[in-house]
Formats: sequence, C-alpha cells, structure tokens
Amino acid sequence: MAKISIEDLKRIKEEQRGKMVLRDGSYRAKITVHMGTCGIAAGARDVMGAFRELIAEKDLTDVIITNSGCAGLCSKEPMVTVELSDQSPVKYILVDKAKAARIFNEHVMQGKAVEEFALARGSETTAT
Repeated sequence: MAKISIEDLKRIKEEQRGKMVLRDGSYRAKITVHMGTCGIAAGARDVMGAFRELIAEKDLTDVIITNSGCAGLCSKEPMVTVELSDQSPVKYILVDKAKAARIFNEHVMQGKAVEEFALARGSETTAT
C-alpha cells in the first residue's frame, strides 16, 4: 500500500475545504464555469484554469470555483456565472482567458459586473 505524503495531505485538505466552504455558504464569491460538452468544446477548461490560477495567485480562501452542466445557450459558450454574497448572479458569455481575467479583477475583486460581457443579471428564481 502506498504511503501518503505531507503534500498529499495538504492537497486533500484544500479539496475538502473547498467543498465545506461551498456547503456552509461561507464564501464571498462563487464562480461557476458551465462545462457541458458544448462549453468544453468552446474552451471552458481553459477558462476554468484561468480562474483557478487567478484565485491561487491572490491566495483567496473566500472565493470558490465550481462547474455545472450546459446552460442551454451553446452558441454563447463558454459561459460563466459569478455570484457575490451581496449581489444578484451575473451570467457571462463567450468567455476566454482574457475576459476571465477582467471578470475576475473587476467583478470578483471589486464587485463591479463587466456589463459588456454579461448576458443577464439574476437567476431563474430571482426577480432582479
């Protein structure tokens, strides 16, 4: 049986911490990258990687990143939804690495949605 290293334990801890933060709702921002087959084909994996790098660079523990299936607008993929704890969600379309960086810096870090990339504000269950 293989031995578990300290690095393995640290990685497992971080993976589990991310799940607990999501479950507890104790985050400031949540980034969802829509990764249905159409999103993946359009570059959603690269977008996910860009957001992960940005979060790691800033060593943020109050921002989580997750994925979901198709959002239903294949021609607008890759799509990303950003939710800040005190604002309505914003769904972004045709996101690439450069747009991801701008969305991260302006919306996630400064709280100001990047309207020119946004498809909609709010969710199916909110009026705003």
